Amino acid sequence: MSIDPREAHARQGKVAGLVIAFTGALWVGASWVGAQYGWSNRTMALFDLLALAGFAWALVATYRIWRARQDDEG
Repeated sequence: MSIDPREAHARQGKVAGLVIAFTGALWVGASWVGAQYGWSNRTMALFDLLALAGFAWALVATYRIWRARQDDEG
């Protein structure tokens, strides 16, 4: 049984969307909590870098999905 490429792309897109939403919520939450508790700039920078990594992963994932769809059409 083979998996339809469109279904695989849709599932990968959903995962990328969830990563973007979760990363954004976590980043905003960590920024708010950090401001409330007076976390150091170093700790805040760590959360910023983690958020950057999550967004970068999602960007790469969506680019790969887009390229795969282009290859499937052509």
